[in-house]
Order: sequence, then C-alpha cells, then structure tokens
Amino acid sequence: MAIAEFGVVVLDAPDPVALAEFYAGLLGWQVGELEEDGTWIEVNGPQGRLLAFQKAPDMVPPDWPSGERSQQFHLDFRVPRERIEEAEREALKLGARLVQTDDGDRNWRVYLDPAGHPFCLCLH
Repeated sequence: MAIAEFGVVVLDAPDPVALAEFYAGLLGWQVGELEEDGTWIEVNGPQGRLLAFQKAPDMVPPDWPSGERSQQFHLDFRVPRERIEEAEREALKLGARLVQTDDGDRNWRVYLDPAGHPFCLCLH
C-alpha cells in the first residue's frame, strides 16, 4: 500500500537509480529500466503515473530553508492524518532527512530526499 499520492515530474540527480529507488519505496511504485546510456530512469505508479530521474553529475541541491540556493520547486505528498507518523518513519528509513516539523501549527512536515530535493508530507 502506498503511503502517498503523486503527480508527475522529472528530477535531476547525481545518481538517478538511487533516487528512483528512494521514491519507489516512498510511493510503493515500481522502478523501471535504466536507459542504455545510464542517464534516465522512471518510476511507474498507478493509472499511468510516472516519475522520472535524469543524471546530473554536477547537480547542486537547494539550500533550504536558507534561500541562498532557492528550492525552485518542491514535492507535496498527501498522507492520511492517522498515518503521518508511520509515513515519516518510512521516509526516514528510506533515507529522507526531516528539516521542519509541523509543530502542531501546520499541516505538513518538510524533508530532504537523499539528493537534497525538498518534499513535504502533507496531512490529508
């Protein structure tokens, strides 16, 4: 059972396979085949949803929340309120890093994926 729902986006990554495996684990999706040249891999979800990763050896992750290197975008994943603690444990186990809790004031928590892209687990 997936712990979140997702739209579609392509992420740069120094190691696209590792990042594909991270998001496949987070979403409960399947990692596809790595392109022959090693620069592109996709993660396949339900109803044809797709998340792709392209090799970017010189990628510099955002410096969130300082703003020195803006986040440019972030991913929001919806999680049922009663599963937020479970979702956080799983995300951390997969390699995410918690950078901002909800502190009871917000309906989301902010994390960085293993390549440094910010994403949120949002109460749904």
